Amino acid sequence: MTVHPLSTGTQPAGDEAPIVLSVEHLSLDFRLRTEILHAVRDVSFVLRRGETLCLVGESGSGKSVTARALLRILDRNGAITGGRILLGSQGEEIDIAALSDRDPKLLQIRGGRIGLIFQEPMSSLSPVHTIGSQIIEALRLHRRMDKKQARAETIELLRQVEIPNPDKMVDRYTFEFSGGMRQRAMIAMALAADPDILIADEPTTALDVTTQAEILDLIKRLQVSRGMAMLLITHDMGVVAEVADAVAVMRYGRIVEAGSAEDIFHDARHPYTVRLLNSTVKLEQNQRTAARAETSTQARQPVLSVRNLSKVYGASSAWFGGNSHALKAVDDVSLDLYPGENLGIVGESGSGKTTLGRLILRTVEPSAGTVTYHGAGAPMDVTGLSKQGLRAFHRDVRLVFQDPFASLNPRMTVKEIIGDPLYVSGKMRGAAIEARVAELLTLVGLDPMAMERYPHAFSGGQRQRIGIARALALDPKIIIADEATAALDVSIRAQILDLLLDIQQKLGLSFIFISHDISVVRYFCDRVAVMRLGKLVEVGTAEQICTQPQHPYTQSLISAVPNPDPRNKRMLHRTRYVA
Repeated sequence: MTVHPLSTGTQPAGDEAPIVLSVEHLSLDFRLRTEILHAVRDVSFVLRRGETLCLVGESGSGKSVTARALLRILDRNGAITGGRILLGSQGEEIDIAALSDRDPKLLQIRGGRIGLIFQEPMSSLSPVHTIGSQIIEALRLHRRMDKKQARAETIELLRQVEIPNPDKMVDRYTFEFSGGMRQRAMIAMALAADPDILIADEPTTALDVTTQAEILDLIKRLQVSRGMAMLLITHDMGVVAEVADAVAVMRYGRIVEAGSAEDIFHDARHPYTVRLLNSTVKLEQNQRTAARAETSTQARQPVLSVRNLSKVYGASSAWFGGNSHALKAVDDVSLDLYPGENLGIVGESGSGKTTLGRLILRTVEPSAGTVTYHGAGAPMDVTGLSKQGLRAFHRDVRLVFQDPFASLNPRMTVKEIIGDPLYVSGKMRGAAIEARVAELLTLVGLDPMAMERYPHAFSGGQRQRIGIARALALDPKIIIADEATAALDVSIRAQILDLLLDIQQKLGLSFIFISHDISVVRYFCDRVAVMRLGKLVEVGTAEQICTQPQHPYTQSLISAVPNPDPRNKRMLHRTRYVA
């Protein structure tokens, strides 16, 4: 295990650093079918060379739209209605807002003077072209290189963003890269034309904590070495505290507060900024101490037992002469879940935590091991159940999905979505289902009068509440929540976690909470199981795992969690696990 400090570069650039971009009173509208949406109103800020400005706010605040306006890559119904976007130093400024859509200067600015890193690399990288060919195209467009020069420069860029074996990886396709490597490839593409400004739009949202720390470290080092200004868009206040020189807080299309990172975190004035910070700090505390003390005095008979559970993909087969490339997604895992307990499963992407949840539900068939459910009657061997027996098990053990947008059928009303398990199980019909749906909507804090509406009429947090109501429809004993808050803003995340804790207290549920977000697990769970490469490496109380981890891998996970305090940057002293 080696110490790997996050690169901080120089001190904040301050007023002496030259301004490379100035946004003055920017306003932006979207023309909808029945109204005009004022997405951005009177926004002003400056970017200075070598400085990182973090634009923060919750979903719908206008931060991503503002960033896209700087490059004029808005949807067709969007238009800048006021203000200026001045690129360059005094006397040589270009007003990006005033350029026509086909102006050659605008084409040179996009990807040339201003580079952009998107949130989701899979949606911005072509799946049918190699990574190298996409970067080569950018180099030839902006730097007028021939193919041989562009290929050599591409390999060098991949080396700079620390992709291993760049001379070979240059000819690989997007699907052959991991999530973190795709993001590194996106960074290489954004840096291809040696831009003055780098815009990073939620570049680490979909990544686990260690990969996030690596990417933030990489971006910061490249920014310092190249002297770029950076606009980082995020809703994660921990990330802001780790990397920001200056912060602008957006809400409803306006900047409600701006200042240095020190001022925003330790002398916030606007109530919205204070609420964001409080929601972040709140997740630094564990809410289950009292519940753990109460359950520890009870008989410790588990409600669910997992023994030597394994899942092997591509296993050896005598028929095909064997396969030496078998992948052990879950490798000999044993654990218990107790009544009323919240058990967290954490680990990096590919650690096997989601597969473990699916094996418990038997939506994926295990290669070895047993799952035993201790319900109201005799113990139930889940791994030996028939399809009919599984239906009964799935009434007691339910799943809350990660994505509140993809997990709800857009063609079904809320009443149909929540009532579907009741109808399929044959427990209720007609008016009884409607009454039960109304009861469940009230339980999750939604208006029962909204049951005839469709999912698109609800926010992300409201959709997740609908998903929770659906999971509760059959009065389950256990809920498996697979990254159930990963797609939500920090304040909504805290609301959903509090809602789950409140429902648990009322209904006596047990939770298996799968997450890569350590702060969420620390807040919500009694015990935590840490997984790496399919194996359990450590199990302990949430307090012990988060404050005194024993295994070097767990130590590296905890040290990579951003600390929401610019005076105490945890990632400055993070450790990297070397197996």
